[in-house]
Amino acid sequence: MSRIILVTGGARSGKSSHAEGLCRAQNNSTAYIATSIPFDDDMKDRVKKHRAMRPSEWTTYEVYEDIYKEIPKIAKGHQTVILDCVTLLVNNIMFKENIDFETCDYAAIDGVEARIKEQVSLLMEAIRKTDLYFVMVTNEIGMSVIGATRLSRVYTDIIGRINQQIAKMSDEVYLVVSGIPVKIRG
Repeated sequence: MSRIILVTGGARSGKSSHAEGLCRAQNNSTAYIATSIPFDDDMKDRVKKHRAMRPSEWTTYEVYEDIYKEIPKIAKGHQTVILDCVTLLVNNIMFKENIDFETCDYAAIDGVEARIKEQVSLLMEAIRKTDLYFVMVTNEIGMSVIGATRLSRVYTDIIGRINQQIAKMSDEVYLVVSGIPVKIRG
């Protein structure tokens, strides 16, 4: 039976370190699903630092969308999986659509959000069909100031609803604040 753990927190809160620690504690074959598309020097530097933090024996899968399709294959070779991170997965799907979120109508935004929710539902269903210990990392961006642009507000809203969707389907949920994990569910 699978076990799904969601780890959330603000930027640089220590959520990835906590999630990786949960996976290390399983002491078995771990897969790391990286959702980041390193498109500029800053992102490339972040990816480099994340790679240096995790054990070299972990297998990395770079998957930017349709992750649910990869779960059966990953489950054959691993007992533990970390997905880092949901926020970038949502970003990938949003911007693949090539929509101007500053000027588009709400029907377009609703359509993108529906596709993201479907991807998450399919991912959670695929995980539940395995025996994986599955840790997902996401950013809690709704605790910040309200974004100045329509795009930032739309992104915050979608991430918030996706995080709620995943949290409801997770066995455990942790909020990490200043490097301190607080178990809020499970």
